[in-house]
Amino acid sequence: MTTRFLAFLRDLDADLKAGLQEQLRVLWTHHSTALEGNTLTLGETFFVLSEGMTVGGKPLKDHLEVMGHARAIDLLAGWLDRGAALGESELFALHEAVQTRVVTDSLAPVGGWKVEPNGASFYRDGRLHFNDTYADPRDVPALMADWLALAASRRGQALSPEEARAAYVDLHASFVRVHPFADGNGRVARLLANVPVLEAGYPPLVLPRERRAEYIGALARWQTEAGKATPERGLLPAREKLAELDALCREAWRDSLDLVAEFRARQASRRPSAGQKPLAPNG
Repeated sequence: MTTRFLAFLRDLDADLKAGLQEQLRVLWTHHSTALEGNTLTLGETFFVLSEGMTVGGKPLKDHLEVMGHARAIDLLAGWLDRGAALGESELFALHEAVQTRVVTDSLAPVGGWKVEPNGASFYRDGRLHFNDTYADPRDVPALMADWLALAASRRGQALSPEEARAAYVDLHASFVRVHPFADGNGRVARLLANVPVLEAGYPPLVLPRERRAEYIGALARWQTEAGKATPERGLLPAREKLAELDALCREAWRDSLDLVAEFRARQASRRPSAGQKPLAPNG
């Protein structure tokens, strides 16, 4: 396993390390669930995760979603810390974590590939459109085997920030193009796409809820250009059409990087311990 994993935490005092990890976990959970319609505010998300209590007047589903997403982050971090391979069972475990399990539906399995076609509406050029380019259920196993191979090829490398962001974009876009689950695809994609980012030593790339319309539009435009996901077409046709998503990711990642810089500045303001090494994202 590469020693670069979470290198941005190195040489921080224990309290700063714990504080930075907590803030990133809360921010990641809040924005990723809010992109899917969760109504908890950032402060409420922090309260639920830190105190384990519910917020009056908010749906139980929303509480379960943020708790599940935070649990999924912990699962993923544990696997990466051990250098574990990621396969179907790990993807299913992440899916089980982010889903609420309040309703059980045999046509919308939790912890298993979808069994029915799925699609989504999006807004473009003043009109509503329907995106029916997601993979047919019968093609999902083969496509996800290809996706797991793609993910494995991007792991454990010394990546520049630009290369790490490109890996995030490729893994995220190709995952949601397949749309392998009945629900929860966006949350799982945003978790898994951060694997090469974290392993290269950087903080997670978190897409903000405030840019939801741009995010959905950028993905939908590429998906309609790329056409229906099939094993024959491959995972990333028309890769050049992902420039809009890449630009959004470049801007969004700044928030996590700035937060790390803030904690480094706090560390630098303290009396350095003997032999303490300077902080650097790549260790």
